[in-house]
Amino acid sequence: MPIYEYACSSCGKKFEKLIRRESDHDALACPSCGERHVEKQFSTFAPQAGSSREAAMPMCPSGGMCPTPGKCGLN
Repeated sequence: MPIYEYACSSCGKKFEKLIRRESDHDALACPSCGERHVEKQFSTFAPQAGSSREAAMPMCPSGGMCPTPGKCGLN
């Protein structure tokens, strides 16, 4: 049962929704304005906390991409 990300074409609100079956998508409406003009968004993969990749590559203190690779000692 995947969680999908959607964006409302009417008001621009972004939200997530657990879709159990295809018919759930057909009845989907924006939680903000109630319109049914929603578009499925592409989402990025996020590793689970405590994974071996997280231990091997600590998060940059500035958050996200490191502006100075190799200078802080974390990468």
